[in-house]
Amino acid sequence: MLATAKWTLEEYHRMVEAGVLDERHVELISGDIVEMAPEGEPHAYSSDEAGEYLMYLLGDRAKIRQAKPVTLTLHNSEPEPDIAVVERLGRDYRQHHPYPENIFWLIEYADSSLKKDLEVKTQIYAAVGIPEYWVVNLKTMTLVVLRSPTQDGYQSQEILRGGSLRPLAFPDIEIEVSRLLNV
Repeated sequence: MLATAKWTLEEYHRMVEAGVLDERHVELISGDIVEMAPEGEPHAYSSDEAGEYLMYLLGDRAKIRQAKPVTLTLHNSEPEPDIAVVERLGRDYRQHHPYPENIFWLIEYADSSLKKDLEVKTQIYAAVGIPEYWVVNLKTMTLVVLRSPTQDGYQSQEILRGGSLRPLAFPDIEIEVSRLLNV
């Protein structure tokens, strides 16, 4: 049996600061340094357009971070979701990436990373209490909305192809699914 080395957040941060990972597009998932798949055109376009749409809708009520890390200390993870809708903490983010308590919801755009996003990341995000997690399946052009996090995963899952939805943190905001799917 092969033994693998698990990395702590502190070790991972030291590698980042030392430039060890400069030539690699990686994220820390449960102590493993995981290569991230390159973004194809549909992925890059859709996530970028959705980020702008959410910035417009939410205004100064939330910060939209695109492809930036979030720190999940309890799971020794620092993933980089395509979109993180977080509290506006201003310069606090010079000292740390958003923690679970700063996150309203996360969105991933998935094609080749679909299995990782729907299985591995779903468990981690639910276990640390991220209130909702949305995955745009670029293969089927559907939006998977996961809510009600527990230690065992999200208890609610809805798959949408159209219509609109209201995020838990901002129930007065209506988000058009087609604008997230960019169809």
